[in-house]
Amino acid sequence: MSAATAINPDSVSGPIGRPPLVPLATLIGRELREESSDTPIVKYEYYNYAKRGEDLVLIKPDCLRVPNDPSTSFSVFGVFDGHNGVSAAVYSKEHLLDHVMSAVPEGISREEWLQTLPRALVAGFVKCDIDFQRRGEVSGTTATLVVIDGLTVTVASVGDSRCILVTPGGELSLLTVDHRLDDNEDEVNRVRASGGEVGRLNICGGQEVGPLRCWPGGLCLSRSIGDMDVGEFIVPVPHVKQVKLPSTGGRLIIASDGIWDAMKSDVAVKSCRGLFTKEAARTIVKNALRTSGLKDDTTCLVVDVITTVRNVTAGAELSLPSPKKAQKLKALFFGKRSHSMGDEGKAGRASRSVGSVEELFEEGSAMLEERLPSRASSDPFRCAICQVQQSPTEDLLMDSDTEKSQNQLDGPFLCTDCRKKKDAMEGKNRPPKPPKNR
Repeated sequence: MSAATAINPDSVSGPIGRPPLVPLATLIGRELREESSDTPIVKYEYYNYAKRGEDLVLIKPDCLRVPNDPSTSFSVFGVFDGHNGVSAAVYSKEHLLDHVMSAVPEGISREEWLQTLPRALVAGFVKCDIDFQRRGEVSGTTATLVVIDGLTVTVASVGDSRCILVTPGGELSLLTVDHRLDDNEDEVNRVRASGGEVGRLNICGGQEVGPLRCWPGGLCLSRSIGDMDVGEFIVPVPHVKQVKLPSTGGRLIIASDGIWDAMKSDVAVKSCRGLFTKEAARTIVKNALRTSGLKDDTTCLVVDVITTVRNVTAGAELSLPSPKKAQKLKALFFGKRSHSMGDEGKAGRASRSVGSVEELFEEGSAMLEERLPSRASSDPFRCAICQVQQSPTEDLLMDSDTEKSQNQLDGPFLCTDCRKKKDAMEGKNRPPKPPKNR
């Protein structure tokens, strides 16, 4: 049994009992006695309370890009917060990763895989949305998908389930962007430009109440998977961020809005310092419930990326610290709060002695031309989203609009169905507004 699963959360009743903090040296020592590897060790646990039963968690720690080749291993974690039913969350949990991987070319190197992954995530999210909407169900879901390969972490998200990262040096990074209309003016402008209306709920007397919503439908989010009854301006194109952790590793906290409505990111980090993953997830959920009550499904997934005692930058073997140094290290890794850490969205200045997060990629545009790869010269008529091979005679090479055809040649190739989806998301298919009476 892993040390991270040794605590039984049911044994604590009443107010939350604070278990003893564990120095990082002790945690690493225990984990390394169980697993010996030159690659980082990934430990994870989740905890949740259900009100509607629409939060789902995806945990796949032992994925392989190439079958039977351990050198191509990676881990995937996800949180899906459904609304208007659970079917979109269930479908996304079961199929989203497969759609992402179908957009990754075969036979590529690890470096090429990491470079390709952000675009593959975009294609996978859009493909998942198209396929689910074909089922004719009106459910929708947020989706936050985290891919860990060594020290490289890639996060794709739509909606308001959030992923944050904290390093042993106390550096806090927000790896997602909330697609809530109340918090994102750019998304409000995009929805309106695409033909949607944004406003609050009107009650008797014309008084506006509650959060900003998209109309028709009344959804508070501007991006999701599903929601076919709301409008195509609610898009499944994810915000994607890719970072490289320092050689000391880090902790990821992935949670639904039941957590983030009750506490800020830095409060969540502070509440679980020095705790193993299972107790960390449980403590965050319990604190959120104590603050706000059970108003919504409340889910938290904690993932620790723990490096070995080998110094990966210098190649030198490191010894575990003395008890005195271990206490200092404990304060660094989920211990005493760094004075330079700000609130959510503001990464504090990390202690340079233990390394900092390196940002490799970030893009949040909802325009597919900017997010998908241009057509490959070796396979120019394979759709960049669904990966379907289409005959050249079906392409817009036959379009009478020469300039339009040339623009499509320069960008990603999309099959007929996926092109219609793209145009609908950008508001190109909406009927023109009738002229105003003079």
